[in-house]
Amino acid sequence: MARGALLAALGLWIHYLAALCTATATTQATVPRSTRETKRDFEGIESKFSLRTADEPDDDICYLVPGQEDTVARCNFNHTSKTFVVIHGWTVTGMYESWVPKLVDALYKREPDSNVVVVDWLSRAQQHYPVSAAYTKLVGKDVAVFIDWMEEQFNYPLDNLHLLGYSLGAHAAGIAGSLTKKKINRITGLDPAGPNFEYAEATTRLSPDDADFVDVLHTYTRGSPDRSIGIQKPVGHIDIYPNGGGFQPGCNLGEALRLIAEKGLGDVDQLVKCSHERSIHLFIDSLLYEDKPSLAYRCNTRETFEKGLCLSCRKNRCNNLGYPVNKVRAKRNSKMYLKTRSQMPYKVFHYQVKVHFFGKVNVTKTNQPFLVSLYGTADESKNIALILPEISTNKTYSFLVYTEVNIGDLLMLTLQWEKESIFSWSDWWTSYAFDIQRVRVKAGETQKKMVFCSQDGISHLRRGKKAVMFVKCADKPNKTDKGDQSRP
Repeated sequence: MARGALLAALGLWIHYLAALCTATATTQATVPRSTRETKRDFEGIESKFSLRTADEPDDDICYLVPGQEDTVARCNFNHTSKTFVVIHGWTVTGMYESWVPKLVDALYKREPDSNVVVVDWLSRAQQHYPVSAAYTKLVGKDVAVFIDWMEEQFNYPLDNLHLLGYSLGAHAAGIAGSLTKKKINRITGLDPAGPNFEYAEATTRLSPDDADFVDVLHTYTRGSPDRSIGIQKPVGHIDIYPNGGGFQPGCNLGEALRLIAEKGLGDVDQLVKCSHERSIHLFIDSLLYEDKPSLAYRCNTRETFEKGLCLSCRKNRCNNLGYPVNKVRAKRNSKMYLKTRSQMPYKVFHYQVKVHFFGKVNVTKTNQPFLVSLYGTADESKNIALILPEISTNKTYSFLVYTEVNIGDLLMLTLQWEKESIFSWSDWWTSYAFDIQRVRVKAGETQKKMVFCSQDGISHLRRGKKAVMFVKCADKPNKTDKGDQSRP
């Protein structure tokens, strides 16, 4: 039963991905010039603008209606505070999804005096995906007219405006930003939709030109381009790819089935969309856990990041994820990566570990399982599993280790080389081993560089045997040590 329901929900997303066609509708926002034009423009707006409250984040109890000034006063709009405009995405049910009130609530908790406006375009968003995708132009125009009206009629400063768009809503936000008379301060794209937009012109999707600052979270970029639920290419000033931008922790099929068994079928649709929607919950996390900001690191590729080679904060190479992001505008897109936990708070701590493997006999092994344990001044994190793509005699390797625990300052670490499997016949006949003198570590969050030495001068790391230990070196290592001259 559980599998059947899950497959049915999966079918909805297959329909979503299969319905790929290029949206052809083109529209342009026109700025009201006269009373007649104003009426015509406002009468054409189908989107609704609900000013939600901190007391009732899940209810649409008051609407801001463009052209009707009394609605602004009636809804108690705060003219001196920030305004967040939330734009939802495509929907199967034609109703708001459960994340909307959660985001509204989190925004008010972080910015109690702000205005949180939810854009209702549900009637257009529940069509076949290609139709809804084409409607983003009209929704963007509606939002732009609303923003221009607020700015012109009430002199509301767009420096206080922050648009947050999810999936198709991210592109609607981008189009709105491209059509307003003055630049919006910030747009956050929460896993902008991929189908119909991966190869679209910048004017018809989210792009860096749409606001003074555009930051984007990519959490579901699996599959070939234009068939990926989330857009793969960078479309902002800063584009962050948590966990590489593919499946997110806790979102695999096995986890979904386990949750269904525990909690029933009520949230099957949410489980299917887990990775796509994780972008929203990462942003919510950044609002609620102000003391635990997640750091992302600039890197050219996911593979390079997995080697731990990008944990630098020099020259804006790292940044906070989500709401507290530093508004850095470079000449080209900055792709950034980080690891996260499977649930809130999502923050983890990143380490680059660099090891030189010595040996008298030349050995090269691929896809080897290791366990790393970290011991610090505040806590410890044991048996962190990782796979090294390759290890070879007399070569230095760098790899990324991350832990959910804040261990404080690192004091000691251990490495253990596991057997490939219990059925590996080579383990019966051959005892592979490497010698290690020291291990170099760089902590991403603190930027500290440390060197750890074998207590015995040289540690013998053998496959399938016990872990070897490294402690902080008493003295600075000799820079002329053979084969181990690199720094993290």
